[in-house]
Amino acid sequence: MRLSVRFFASLAAVAVLALSCGLCAQAQTTASPTAGNGTYIASDPLANVRYDNRYDVSLGMAYDHIKAGPNVLQGANLGGLDLSASYWFAKHWGVEGSGRYYLGSSGVGTPNTANVVGPFVSQQVFVAGPEWLGPHNKHGALIAHAMFGGAHFDSHEYPLNAQGVNFYYNQVAPAAIIGGHMDLNRSAHWVFRITPDAVMTHYGTNYGSKISQYDVNFAISVGVQYKFQKKR
Repeated sequence: MRLSVRFFASLAAVAVLALSCGLCAQAQTTASPTAGNGTYIASDPLANVRYDNRYDVSLGMAYDHIKAGPNVLQGANLGGLDLSASYWFAKHWGVEGSGRYYLGSSGVGTPNTANVVGPFVSQQVFVAGPEWLGPHNKHGALIAHAMFGGAHFDSHEYPLNAQGVNFYYNQVAPAAIIGGHMDLNRSAHWVFRITPDAVMTHYGTNYGSKISQYDVNFAISVGVQYKFQKKR
């Protein structure tokens, strides 16, 4: 596939490298010279980390694995972007909304009457739901979420011949995302964020018998979060 193993391997490498660097940095305190005497005063860049902000927003590079059709055995590895935002109304509870766009190439089902290899497909997911702040300290936090909404599947090259490649037809269908965030604080406002999720979709087919199919697939994003100054 054109956007498969290499994209995911690169994403994983970036996540591991950034997390390792972050942990090493957290193990040390920064130091600043005092005027004139050449001595140093230790300072803590995480001293002002709090969990009382009202709003936050995050953006990350995203990966999603999907099945492009009810009879497609070879999955599609898609890359894209994950934009999410939260509104916190209590110490541990908030509401999160997320918009995600994924694009990549996919295998096709058999028989392949269109005789094609690796056509492009995309999936857009728009969901919202409750968010729960779990264990946390100045270094990081674990956050869980359960969001519900819709997913749009688009077979870019074969929207009028979905059956020929055994794809779902272009449609909007119910979707849910269950998972959460693993946050590593870099300052009072900036956070390095990893978001693993299970993505559930319920697409239907419009050829042959009218059926629908539930799919559960893995998705992950790696990026940054910004916490706004306004407090609850």
